[in-house]
Amino acid sequence: MHRCFSFAVFVTLLAGCVSSDGAPANRSLDSFRGESACYDRETEPYTAVVDTHIHYRPFDGRAIPFQEMNSYLSQTSVRFANVYGIGQMLPAHSACSNYLKCPGTPVLPTTRNDFVNAANMIEHRPDNLHLTLSMTFTDLSNPEPTIELMKLYEKEYPGLFHWMGEVNLVKQAQFNNHHVAASPEDITQWAGFMAELRTREYPITIHSDFGNDASPTLYLPLMEQALAMYPDNKIVWAHMGLSYELTTMKAAEHIAILSRLLDQYPNLMLDISWRILDDYYFSKSENQDQYVAFMNHYSERILPGSDFVAFRNNTFKTYQQELEVTGRIHKYLSDKAFRNIALGQNYFTLLNLDYQAPEMCQK
Repeated sequence: MHRCFSFAVFVTLLAGCVSSDGAPANRSLDSFRGESACYDRETEPYTAVVDTHIHYRPFDGRAIPFQEMNSYLSQTSVRFANVYGIGQMLPAHSACSNYLKCPGTPVLPTTRNDFVNAANMIEHRPDNLHLTLSMTFTDLSNPEPTIELMKLYEKEYPGLFHWMGEVNLVKQAQFNNHHVAASPEDITQWAGFMAELRTREYPITIHSDFGNDASPTLYLPLMEQALAMYPDNKIVWAHMGLSYELTTMKAAEHIAILSRLLDQYPNLMLDISWRILDDYYFSKSENQDQYVAFMNHYSERILPGSDFVAFRNNTFKTYQQELEVTGRIHKYLSDKAFRNIALGQNYFTLLNLDYQAPEMCQK
């Protein structure tokens, strides 16, 4: 049988493996500081302890209140999260809440959501969660204002932001809402703010669609150019490059491209957020073993996330379901990959955080 407690540290229930009634308990934030109880995969959750891709603000600004959103995380396995806004918002006067149902309505980059997140963080910083604020305002097709806006963020909220993104290189879902993919020329103009991100050691999460079902690698050259031009930046490729526009790509082709780029660019990481990955790729019987082998091999290059959007009408049940669906693939990972990905070691390393993931319990 598995041992629940390490010999060196006899942890309390807050850090531990079981609750007072014998049921599995979610671990406390403090349990990730130094050595802690080993992780028993048979009794503890397979969902991630870190949600690196969650949007605390929606496109129309009508959000789940900050403290309520934090309570959602606290009721699950999540103890660490990136607080994304959404960098592109509907007009303030618009009655639209779902841009997909409002073609022609602009969804354009703005600082509004980020500033609301920052104000909420100052007023309501939680004690039981570690939250990382991210700048989501950047327009990659018009990068010139980015440096000055970064300075404004630092002036108004010094030391509060430590990430950039999710920002859109190409997002086909917003083509009908005035989004324009960044051009090769635009990408060359990122040099200033990418240098600033390197100086600060901030990662940047980029949404960049591979392509679509008619042309699976149509937009891949854009991301390849970004990687080639900025190889020293910590770049996180959101959703492994997949989207609703691309649901039929062969797993072997997808994995081969990602493997080539991971081998070529040591600072590239992938996030496996958004349930489309499970719905259309991971859960298919012919694909699952391939993706598990891929994640086991590149286990230090992958970050988990739900891609939940805190729209006011969403509920805790919705978040719980998104976290569960996006975490299903964790069940099949090796112990090493599970620790790196689901238990957050990759995230802690990427941000140089003073936390560590527990080791796996031995039989």
